[in-house]
Amino acid sequence: MNNEELLRRVGTGDEGAFRQLYQDTDRVLYSFILSVIRNPQDAEEVMQETYLKIWTSAASYRPQGKPLAWMFTIARNLCYMKFRDQKRMADIGLDELSGEEAGEVCLPLENMTDAIVLKAALDILKEEERQIVLLHTSAGLKHREIAAALQMPLPTVLSKYNRSMKKLQQYLREE
Repeated sequence: MNNEELLRRVGTGDEGAFRQLYQDTDRVLYSFILSVIRNPQDAEEVMQETYLKIWTSAASYRPQGKPLAWMFTIARNLCYMKFRDQKRMADIGLDELSGEEAGEVCLPLENMTDAIVLKAALDILKEEERQIVLLHTSAGLKHREIAAALQMPLPTVLSKYNRSMKKLQQYLREE
């Protein structure tokens, strides 16, 4: 069953169709949200809100384009609401580091360093480029699937992906 049919059935309250829609779209939707939010905990929260909104709004869905594009629009709007509601930066507290013995590897700090480097590298990309890279690398979508989801021509997606990867390689070499 395709996503359009699943959405129609979700609109009638079909929980099985909702489960199937979730299973078919959770990876790509999470990757999209993460590409916008760039914080895994916040991305998970927005993803839950997105599926709740999909459940409550599916009856009003009108097939005009691709159902996934409609779901991305809901997710993007919720991401922007999150930005408006919470203008904060995550930072590690000193109490999380206390108790570490001198010379021991501090995994939260080590992981945070990797995350900072990755975030800095992704920050050099424009939002659209970042979404394309993350949808391909994190969600494992094929370029034509990304093109359909973002409603872009395939050659545009391919060129933006290649350009973005070159930017990232150059940035990481300079670091």
